[in-house]
Amino acid sequence: MDRERSARIERKTGETDIKLEFGMDGEGLSSLETGVPFLTHMLDLFTKHGQFNLIVDAKGDIEVDDHHTTEDIAICLGQAIVEALGDKKGIKRYGNAFVPMDDALAQVVIDLSNRPHLELRAELPSQKVGTFDTELVHEFLWKLALETRMNLHVIVHYGQNTHHIIEAIFKALARALDEATTIDPRIKGVPSTKGML
Repeated sequence: MDRERSARIERKTGETDIKLEFGMDGEGLSSLETGVPFLTHMLDLFTKHGQFNLIVDAKGDIEVDDHHTTEDIAICLGQAIVEALGDKKGIKRYGNAFVPMDDALAQVVIDLSNRPHLELRAELPSQKVGTFDTELVHEFLWKLALETRMNLHVIVHYGQNTHHIIEAIFKALARALDEATTIDPRIKGVPSTKGML
């Protein structure tokens, strides 16, 4: 690996002001100021289980709701992942992870294909976890898939507790992304018969 796989993204709109730093080959360290406590918890888990490093300083119109902040953090994170990946030479490209969380079992499958797509097969029993609207899980995952330009499949095989289900999703997402971004010394160039991703 010839370079440090990291990125810094800044995004400022009429709704949010976000500074984000991402290290792909990290130690699971995070410093997170999102203004959205449940999202902070999920990003902390994501960072730890993916062995990434992540700094987020986000200010948003959370007096309205958490939508814009959640969406824009996903956009910034996706852009940072793309920048950190660089030319994608030598990466495994695909990742698959199963994570249980008490009653819930989530599976996440990733292809860093440059073809953004989200399949989310999950029933979330509750509309809220604390003050967090659980419909924002879809919003976060879709914007992340779009900006990372990855094919992202999320399957919740079963689960009753909404917090547990979402936590299992974020942990599985981290582990699948960690696998997909891992450099495999056997792979020469880009892992595609097309010669590009």
